[in-house]
Amino acid sequence: MFYNLLYPFKDIFFGFNVFRYITFRAAFAAITSVILSIVLGPYVIKKLYQLKIGQEIRKDECLPLYAKHHTKKGTPTMGGMLILLSIVIPTLLWADITNEHIIIAVIVTVYLGMLGFWDDYLKTARKNTKGVSARGKISAQVILGLAVGGYLFFLSSNKEFAHQLYIPFVKSAVVNNMGIFTVLFTMLVIVGSSNAVNLTDGLDGLAIGCVISASLAYLFISYVTGNALFAKYLQIPYIPGCGELAVFCASIAGAGLGFLWYNAYPAQVFMGDTGSLALGGAMGVVAIATKHELLLLIVGGVFVMEALSVIIQVVSFKLRKKRVFLMSPIHHHFEMKGWHEPKITIRFWIVAIICALVGLASLKLR
Repeated sequence: MFYNLLYPFKDIFFGFNVFRYITFRAAFAAITSVILSIVLGPYVIKKLYQLKIGQEIRKDECLPLYAKHHTKKGTPTMGGMLILLSIVIPTLLWADITNEHIIIAVIVTVYLGMLGFWDDYLKTARKNTKGVSARGKISAQVILGLAVGGYLFFLSSNKEFAHQLYIPFVKSAVVNNMGIFTVLFTMLVIVGSSNAVNLTDGLDGLAIGCVISASLAYLFISYVTGNALFAKYLQIPYIPGCGELAVFCASIAGAGLGFLWYNAYPAQVFMGDTGSLALGGAMGVVAIATKHELLLLIVGGVFVMEALSVIIQVVSFKLRKKRVFLMSPIHHHFEMKGWHEPKITIRFWIVAIICALVGLASLKLR
């Protein structure tokens, strides 16, 4: 908004020219996000306590870990509302709100946040421990993914890029025209990333720390993808207007840091599905817009590992009647092995940072 309102006055006062620079606006978006989340945090947590929107611990399904996790019962969940506010408000303030990438990213984030909110509401206020049915949740995500894919395929100003598929460490597009599969692929990325982050959100600070790492990586990727000179130098596709997503990613990183202030062990608030679904979808839509969808498998390596552990566990038990892990997702496996929660979280953060660095290195190693 500041860009749209103030930059046009650059000819009257040269100082307004600073709003032209994405780096300036991204930095202040991050600062705004951190301040918002830290300042609003106590009010949101207090309100959630008053509304008795607390975490439910299901003893029947979590018996092996119940002794460790029962103390978390009653801790306010739905803290993802704080994350949403701290992402959306700074993005609208500092980004170009007419940019189609920003519009899509905000819509996807808010849509999935609302889906997660309804799920959390059913689990807490309505005491329905299952929340939204798995079929209902997946259906809502699929509809969103198909809608985004359809827009990028038929209407986007950069729709020629939507048809292309790039692979990390390879210079040019491997597939130049995916056709209608573009829509399905977009849907798979959004649904997959959204649920992967949701599965990772099981320990204090775990998911949000990994999201911060991934968002910072994609902040850089967004910026260079939207810059003709850097894109040419790195031999990656130059996508006009994509640089604005750096402001969006900066808002995610800032909101994550502010939320971590209250979500660090022992957590004062949980993000719930309100936050995890929204953050996963946000990462997915940025990866799609920058044409680095497959790179998300590397940058978001921890999320992939968590999702795969669940898939492997389910498939193994159905086919062999045996479990590969002591418990899934995999962070619970390490809990069962006796690792303390903060140790698991920090070690997963380290892995997430390494994955992000490898992902960034792939931009040059082509």
